[in-house]
Amino acid sequence: MIRNIIAITERELRSYFVSPVAWVVTAFFVAIWGILFFAIVTSGREAVLRPLLSNFSITFLFVGPFLTMRLIAEEAKTGTLELLLTQPIREVELVVGKYLASLGFLAFMLAVTLYFPTLLEVFGDPDRGPMMAGYLGILLQGMAFMAIGLIASSLTQNQIIAAAVTFVVLLLLWLADVLTLGGAAAEVARFISISQRSQDMLRGVVDTKDVVFFFTVIVGCLFVTTQIISARRWR
Repeated sequence: MIRNIIAITERELRSYFVSPVAWVVTAFFVAIWGILFFAIVTSGREAVLRPLLSNFSITFLFVGPFLTMRLIAEEAKTGTLELLLTQPIREVELVVGKYLASLGFLAFMLAVTLYFPTLLEVFGDPDRGPMMAGYLGILLQGMAFMAIGLIASSLTQNQIIAAAVTFVVLLLLWLADVLTLGGAAAEVARFISISQRSQDMLRGVVDTKDVVFFFTVIVGCLFVTTQIISARRWR
């Protein structure tokens, strides 16, 4: 099982690093963060990273769908998904391998942004606790976004449709806490708000409930994706 997952992960990671789309998306992501970093530092003149990290959800609303749209949709369109399913590979191995590859590229993108806190360390005296907790928060957000995008990619053979579905779902989850709702609906909206879940981490407070929430979303999405792939095998 582990060997199959590693093989699929390596295959997908290679496809990420040779894909021009992935590099264009990464360049866009880093450029936006660079502009925000410059604006925040020059306007506030404080050695803090929280305003930048709090904008992660907004930038990743656009970046995330493009990183996950091809994961399964492309395989389904070209027919290689059916070929893979004829191999001695379980659906869960395929899903986990592809998901880990997406996380590998996400980690690469976030590693590039470590340039910004490094600058703060060199030219200022930032509080490392909130920065580390903030990065944990955006990492968990990104992991949840990738898992949601994986489901969307498994539902269609069209990458654009997969990206559009992912964007709409992420936008709804991001706006959930600001929707004008009342009663139980408002409580549910606040509970599922992904952006709201990371706010305490951006302040340096890591709440176990928020961590459990993110991992519940991730595991749930991977389970649903596995069931969708399983249905394709026996269809």
